[in-house]
Amino acid sequence: MGLKDSNFIKACYGRNDGPVPIWIMRQAGRYLPEYQAVREKVTFLELCRTPDLIAEVVKQPIDRFDLDAAILFSDILTILEPMGVKVGFPEGGPEIEAPITGPDDINRLIDFDIEAEMPYVMNGVKKIKEILPDKPLIGFAGSPFTVACYLIQGKGSKNFDFAKKFIHKYPSAARRLIDFLSVITARYLKAQVDAGADAVQLFESWGGILSREDFKTMSIDASNKIFGTLASAEAPRILFVNNIAPYLDMIKDVDCEAVGIDYRTSLADAARSLPGKAVQGNLDPAVLFGSVEHVREKTSRLLDSIDDLSRLIFNLGHGIMVETPIESVYAMVEEVHNYRR
Repeated sequence: MGLKDSNFIKACYGRNDGPVPIWIMRQAGRYLPEYQAVREKVTFLELCRTPDLIAEVVKQPIDRFDLDAAILFSDILTILEPMGVKVGFPEGGPEIEAPITGPDDINRLIDFDIEAEMPYVMNGVKKIKEILPDKPLIGFAGSPFTVACYLIQGKGSKNFDFAKKFIHKYPSAARRLIDFLSVITARYLKAQVDAGADAVQLFESWGGILSREDFKTMSIDASNKIFGTLASAEAPRILFVNNIAPYLDMIKDVDCEAVGIDYRTSLADAARSLPGKAVQGNLDPAVLFGSVEHVREKTSRLLDSIDDLSRLIFNLGHGIMVETPIESVYAMVEEVHNYRR
């Protein structure tokens, strides 16, 4: 069976007639003891820049749970270093050494050659495809607005107030920044597909802080620009928006095959609001801290809520949490794979 006949790829196009596919956001990560064993030997950045280790940690959750897709291990901010932006990853979250505070700071950003400056990512993709030839691989990038949030705020935030102020204080500069990041992000995702990625996901982690009008100009327009450049790549395009509910009517026209739904939003309502698109999600990651029976019940109930399973990709509604019980993950995956209407 070719990868185009896999349940995951078919579900992305709304024509899966087999078991519902499942993968997990942040599936290669700190909840796995084998990942922690790797991290004891290297820093986070060293891991992100070592293709053999990238492939190793990507394979770990596939070996454990037989998930239906692998996802590249990287970080949405690794794209900043070649732009001339120094980024650190201390335990408290990412830190930008010299944030953007005004329009002139955007001129510091360097346009760059993806393959020349980020070979470790593309070589990581190739290495993953060597050791997991039968699993679809998802490449990814952060959305331009989400990346801009960190560039302007300088670190993580609950509301990214600096970024929100910036787009109204300097509207033309904000659009210039988003356009610059859109061009590079499109090239980055295309390079991942060229290296072997079978699908791509754009993470709009912070677009949910925006008004509807700002979401249109800062997020929707950028997403369409990026996905438009990938239209001929024959790789399904997935848009994940954290706090998607206020924008569902706008997202239905985005140029992509699938939409990831966060855990705050009714998956059934989202599916009805997005005719013709696959939906991905959206079990609350906190559910996995309940009993195995609780996990099975919540998983089954979510599956029961969807009318058209042919366009469903099961996932969590956000990244899996640290210290998640491994037995809960097994229970969720088994429940999805064995589910029958």
